[in-house]
Amino acid sequence: MAQEEEILGKAYDSRLMRRLLTYLGPYKWQVAIALVSIMIKAGLDVLGPFLTKTAVDKYLAHNAGTRSILDPWLSSRAMTGIAQIAALYLGTLVFSFFCEFLQTYYMQWTGQKVMFDLRSQIFRHLQRMHIGFYDKNPVGRLVTRVTTDVDALNEMFTAGVVSIFEDVFVLAGIIAIMMRMNWKLALITFAVLPVIFWATMIFRVKVRDSYRRIRVAIARINSYLQEAVSGMLVLQLFNREKRAFRQFSDINATHMEAFKDAIMAYAVYYPVVEILSAVAVAAIIWFGGSDVIRGTATLGVLVAFMQYAQRFFRPIQDLSDKYNILQGAMASSERIF
Repeated sequence: MAQEEEILGKAYDSRLMRRLLTYLGPYKWQVAIALVSIMIKAGLDVLGPFLTKTAVDKYLAHNAGTRSILDPWLSSRAMTGIAQIAALYLGTLVFSFFCEFLQTYYMQWTGQKVMFDLRSQIFRHLQRMHIGFYDKNPVGRLVTRVTTDVDALNEMFTAGVVSIFEDVFVLAGIIAIMMRMNWKLALITFAVLPVIFWATMIFRVKVRDSYRRIRVAIARINSYLQEAVSGMLVLQLFNREKRAFRQFSDINATHMEAFKDAIMAYAVYYPVVEILSAVAVAAIIWFGGSDVIRGTATLGVLVAFMQYAQRFFRPIQDLSDKYNILQGAMASSERIF
């Protein structure tokens, strides 16, 4: 059983994914609403810094040479124009909140429905299995399939695949706007990406190993609990409680150590990305500030780039985490099917 639990598989398996997506078939309208909400929210998320740039250049710094697609709808009076931009910014936040509500509600709802259908199907399948099947497979392993492995699939549907789409859309939108706004500052911002990718690869390997050991330990805990509880009468008759407790403590300690390693990986990785993003912002201030002083860039561009840089690295952090969710879900689906 332990060897089977150790199998992680690929982070993405098209065969398994096609089979999993069939469970979304009865809820395609809810999934479609969630996907549309994600695309709209991703567009709104990259709009905020652009509005800030427009307000700074048009009304605060008074750069007459700058043009914006919003110019036909904005007032020439500073206070009125700033109020219009502020109202538009507030409107994007409210609409973004509404889209996030739709996305979260419908994907969580769909995830629970898929879990219900999958667990029902697994239980019906177990009822039809030959009695000899239960002589070869411990009850703890079967319980793990119906509980822990199905939970991993629910996490993929609700927080994995959908969030990956959102992160990709946000990253693509930010990259496009930054390159169009000022390609020089954009390349300066992207200069730290190789270090972030290197840190992400190390983080992914460490967390992958920790999650593998966590899954093995959970399966062993379930199996040992089933054997100990069902055989409690024998344990007490032969006075084996202390030995059984020591064995369970060893398995439990293995689970705890694996989780501690995962916690350490997260505790190191996220501060590293935060430091690198701060370095990128500092570089933008240095080089962008110099361009503003020389007149080759506007103050609004500098302010917008600082905001975009801070938003740019958040999806990268999320993608590294979603990779592990996707990998765990692929392994769980392999064992279930």
